[in-house]
Amino acid sequence: MRSIPLTFCAVAVAAATLMPASVALADSVRDGQDSRSRATLSVSPSSIAPGGEVDLEIDGCKGKEAKGSSDAFVSEARFSPGDDKALFAKARIRSDAEAGDYDVQVMCKDDKNTKASAVVTVVHRDRPMPVAPVRAGGGGTAVLADQAAHQEGPGTVHALIGLALAAVAAVAVALRSVRRRRPVID
Repeated sequence: MRSIPLTFCAVAVAAATLMPASVALADSVRDGQDSRSRATLSVSPSSIAPGGEVDLEIDGCKGKEAKGSSDAFVSEARFSPGDDKALFAKARIRSDAEAGDYDVQVMCKDDKNTKASAVVTVVHRDRPMPVAPVRAGGGGTAVLADQAAHQEGPGTVHALIGLALAAVAAVAVALRSVRRRRPVID
């Protein structure tokens, strides 16, 4: 009885696992590009404030150098080889860049002029502002002393719970002792 639902679940899992692979292979054939000529570009961090610096890494470029550009960059990013097969570059975001998504385009200097693209998001972060005045008296330890005072010993709630438990215990002992005093009548 349980074999039919189990078989159905197994077929569904297999289809869900194999479907993305077949779609990816179909896309590469449809584009007319060999899957070996594709390069991937990563931007870290993917969202940054104006004036910040991002790290760029392109993997799959057969050449030893590449150039990257974006409307968000101050100047063109020049890639150079790293420890592994990837190429690396740093790019500074313009200080006057508007908030939003910017395309990053990279072109490898190899025999196929391999291209890759990614997106960097420029965000304007609010400057931190204090929400309350500084607690004076004791310097930086004033906050710690205040927390320590709240953590010392039990409070009113703990005292009431203790009294209630003691009362229940006293009633239980009294009932038990009354029960023992009764003479047994045959």
